[in-house]
Amino acid sequence: MAWKTLDDMDLDGKVALVRVDLNVPVEGGQVTDTTRIDKIVPTITDILAKGGKPVLMAHFGRPKGAVVADLSLRITLPALQAALPGHKVIFAEDSIGGPAKTAVAALQPGEVLLLENTRFHAGEEQNDKMMAASLAALGDVYVNDAFSAAHRAHASTEGIAQLLPACAGRLMEAELKALNAALGAPERPVVAIVGGAKVSTKLDLLGNLVTKVDHLVIGGGMANTFLVAKGIEVGKSLAERDMAGTAREILDKAAKEGCAIHLPVDVVVAREFKAHAAHETVAADACPADAMILDAGPKTVAALGDVFAECRTLIWNGPLGAFELEPFDAATNAAAAQAAELTRDGALVSVAGGGDTVAALNRAGVAADFTYISTAGGAFLEWMEGKVLPGVAALGA
Repeated sequence: MAWKTLDDMDLDGKVALVRVDLNVPVEGGQVTDTTRIDKIVPTITDILAKGGKPVLMAHFGRPKGAVVADLSLRITLPALQAALPGHKVIFAEDSIGGPAKTAVAALQPGEVLLLENTRFHAGEEQNDKMMAASLAALGDVYVNDAFSAAHRAHASTEGIAQLLPACAGRLMEAELKALNAALGAPERPVVAIVGGAKVSTKLDLLGNLVTKVDHLVIGGGMANTFLVAKGIEVGKSLAERDMAGTAREILDKAAKEGCAIHLPVDVVVAREFKAHAAHETVAADACPADAMILDAGPKTVAALGDVFAECRTLIWNGPLGAFELEPFDAATNAAAAQAAELTRDGALVSVAGGGDTVAALNRAGVAADFTYISTAGGAFLEWMEGKVLPGVAALGA
C-alpha cells in the first residue's frame, strides 16, 4: 500500500493537525519516560521547517468520554516544551469547539499547540462524524504520527483522515517502512520468533505467520503447549493442555505451507518459579514430573543461531523463557545477541515489537542494534496478524 509523507505535502502557512502518542508514564505529576515525546520531535520540527503550524492531538488514559482532571494532557506540557527548545508550546483547554478554535487562530509561526485529551469526548472512540468534522475544522492538513493508535478507527485516527489531505508523519513513515520490509516485501528467507505465555492469545498471529514466513520459532510457555501437542510431558510447566488440538492444527498448516516450526530441543527446568532457583538443563522430552520449564537450553540457542545465519529477515514478538528472572533470561539474551550481531554485519533485517519483547531486548542490551523496534504494542500485533489497520488504511495515497 502506498501512503503520502510530509515530503508530499505543501505545509507553508498551513495548520497541520498531527495525531501523536502522548500516552507517557507519569508519577508525582511528572512524565517519567519521555521516549514517546522524543520520537515525535522530527515530525514537529519538519512541519515547522516547512512553514507549517503544528497542532497536536492525542489521547491520555481511558476517561471514557468524560472530563477527568487526572487525565489532562496538560501534564505533558513541560516535557514537550523541553523536547522543543526554541519553540513555544501552548495548551488548549479542549480538543474541539471554542477553546480549540481560539488557540489555533492565535498560533504564531514557530509555535506548537497541544490540544486537550481527545477522549474527553465520547465521539472520539465512536469515530463520530461530528467529532471528526470538529477536529478537521481546526486545520488544513492531517498528519498521523501515532502508529500505536492506528489499529483503532477513532475520530482522530480514521475519521479526520477522510476529511483533509492526509499523510504519515516521520515516526509513522519509519514504522510502515520497517514493517513492509519485514512482512510486506521481505528479503527471504524470513524467520519469526513468537514467544510468551499462551497460545490462545496468539492464534491469529500464528495462523498468519505460517503462511508468510519460512521459519517459525516458538518459545516461552507457548512452546510447552506445542510440546504437549506432540505427546511430550512437560511436568508442572505452564501449558494450555486444552489447546493441544489447536497447536496440532497449526503444525499441520505449517507443514502444508512449507514453514519450518522450531521448538526447543533442550530446556532449563526448576522446581520453583523464582530468580536463581536451583535448575538443570535436560532434553525437551525429559522434563521431570515435579519440575517446570523456565527457559530454552543452549542446544536450542545454537540451533537458532544456525537458522538466523541462513535467513535475511527476522521478526520477533515475545521472549524465549522467563526473561524477567535470572538466569532464565539466558536463551533470550543469547539469541538476541546473535540477531544483533548479524544485523550489525548487514546480514539480517531485524524488526521486533511488543512490550515484553522490547523489555527483553533492552535487558539484553541489544535493542539499539536491531533494524527497528516497534513500541506500538497492540497495533504491531494486529499488523503481524495480517489485519488491516484503519489508521493506516485511511492514509492510502
